[in-house]
Amino acid sequence: MSKTNRLVNRYGRKILESENMQIERTFFQHGCFTTYDHSVHVAIMSVKIARFFPMKFSYKSLVKGALLHDYFLYDWHNIGDMPKGHAYIHPIIAASNAKRDFDINAKEENIIESHMFPLGKVLPKSREAWVVTVADKICAVTEFFSLRLSKRYRRINKMAEHETAKSYRHTA
Repeated sequence: MSKTNRLVNRYGRKILESENMQIERTFFQHGCFTTYDHSVHVAIMSVKIARFFPMKFSYKSLVKGALLHDYFLYDWHNIGDMPKGHAYIHPIIAASNAKRDFDINAKEENIIESHMFPLGKVLPKSREAWVVTVADKICAVTEFFSLRLSKRYRRINKMAEHETAKSYRHTA
């Protein structure tokens, strides 16, 4: 197991094993990635980014904030479940749920509340919050395009299979 994964596991195990985090496995976030998957990706990316810099980070706060940044606990694709202004309000809902279910400190609360900056209204106040904000954007874009690229790949593959079958029929 890599050092990055060990840090995520060390500081995030309680969160990852929690009942509500398991529920997040049923909500899709970006394409075929669940909210759980996305949160783990953001935690891993956050640790990788932080380890790149020669500064001190609170890896405990970084991991907890990253894992809980989208802890809003509803399917935002279901209009009946989603509050109006989801993009703006979900960080506040996630922080409220995190405070209710876990022992989080002020830094971790700010990481969660500010992760949508500059779209959200809360400014990141620590280097950990800035790292999670950047990691969230990287992961969201990567997840979005991996779905698009996989759909395109499947479509191209089907076309190639069709052409191969067609040319085989003509030569047989």
